[in-house]
Amino acid sequence: MATKDKLIIFDTTLRDGEQSPGASMTRDEKIRIAKSLERMRVDVIEVGFPMASAGDFEAVRAVASVIKESIVCGLARALKKDIERASEALKTAMSARIHTFIATSPIHMQQKLHMTENQVIEQAVAAVKQAKQYTDDVEFSPEDAGRSEFEFLCRVIEQVIMAGATTINIPDTVGYNVPHQFGSLVGRLIENVPNSDQVIFSVHCHNDLGLAAANSLSAVLNGARQVECTVNGLGERAGNASLEEVVMTVHTRQDVFSCTTSLDTKLIVPTSRIVSTITGFPVQPNKAIVGANAFAHEAGIHQDGVLKARETYEIMRAEDVGWASNKIVLGKHSGRNAFRTRLNELGVTFRTEEELNVAFANFKDLADRKHDIYDEDLHALVSETSCEKSEYFKLVSLKAHSETGEIPSAQVTLLVDGEERKAESNGGGTVDATFCAIETIAASQAQLQLYSVNNITTGTDAQGEVTVRLQKSGRIVNGHGADTDIIMASAKAYLHALNKLVVPETRAHPQHDV
Repeated sequence: MATKDKLIIFDTTLRDGEQSPGASMTRDEKIRIAKSLERMRVDVIEVGFPMASAGDFEAVRAVASVIKESIVCGLARALKKDIERASEALKTAMSARIHTFIATSPIHMQQKLHMTENQVIEQAVAAVKQAKQYTDDVEFSPEDAGRSEFEFLCRVIEQVIMAGATTINIPDTVGYNVPHQFGSLVGRLIENVPNSDQVIFSVHCHNDLGLAAANSLSAVLNGARQVECTVNGLGERAGNASLEEVVMTVHTRQDVFSCTTSLDTKLIVPTSRIVSTITGFPVQPNKAIVGANAFAHEAGIHQDGVLKARETYEIMRAEDVGWASNKIVLGKHSGRNAFRTRLNELGVTFRTEEELNVAFANFKDLADRKHDIYDEDLHALVSETSCEKSEYFKLVSLKAHSETGEIPSAQVTLLVDGEERKAESNGGGTVDATFCAIETIAASQAQLQLYSVNNITTGTDAQGEVTVRLQKSGRIVNGHGADTDIIMASAKAYLHALNKLVVPETRAHPQHDV
């Protein structure tokens, strides 16, 4: 039997995924996710866009210093200052890649860049040559390739390969393509670009029409050997191709795909939960692979078939993507060492003993209220602890009252920049009353865009995880909170979002100012 080709998995959860409105992550949160991706054996981790802000630069540099097995990648526009900044951020990486790009579609070149075709080629070639001075691993993307003219696309790609690019990524930047069209485009490029055999062809598809995974897989069938994707399909607008869908399709349909990945698929579900908890983007129950209902069978015929032979209605084993790993790990009698050891196994480490002490105290508090502590609870607890590090608004106490025939009310006490303040308010329910009381103190004038509640585990003592999305002056932030008391979880989530609004926005979109 012929040896299967390797399909490279390029994860951009930390870069493109972070461009989802409100999904920005701290440096420590990016490190947690990156470590989880490394354990899952993701080949390339795109951490961020170092030129966007000091925070993005520091995040890329921090991840580069701790990741040893995966390639660490930084994004850079085809500009000298961007590439220099990316190379500086990646300096400590064991294996580094610079990913540079410039738009090649007529609408982008005319309306955004105000550049001719020759100018675009010249800038692309110069960028690749400059990046090559810092690393042998250089990726080039002709942005909006899906709407670019074919002959010009061939010219650009041929020239950047001659300049030293090792990976050519074909992005469907606006999710415009359909599978047969996009797969054919990749196949034609491989066939028509004279030096195409010198590089790996990659794809980066957006999900505006719900076709990102299908387009990516169609490209793989036509010769692409790298797929850029995100955990849970996270990404701006409708998201990116979903890592779990791409990987498990290739894994399940080996009769169709002449390639295979090196991923440890048993870590897909745990990684999905980490990303969901940190970003505050819940996974819908019917989401393929990682949704709570992905392996649930309610119809009688389905249940009967699965009981007789699993393969009648299940094309994958739940255990193969990590669903079987949801075991009780700790309880109220567990000690500090067991707590630290289990978190290390989950990829969570503490930089200082003080951080461990705070997390352990929160764990003991949770164990007093919840008998069984699951991995999901630990992930939520660590996220909660990280939220407490720099709080302008900090919850001191909350009292909520609801009674039949009475108007719900809430009393809150907050520390506002170290000063204690109290407020009381009524509302349509206890959550509404709590938010109104908080706003009486904060006076943020932010608009509530989303309020979502999900249970972290099962049972009546399960923690509820609340996501709150606020908008103010064009900025959108997500806050999340978890607690066995849903009113408390709601207050935590609202304050988490408010604390994000207090921090000035310093990020830039990678398409600006090209």
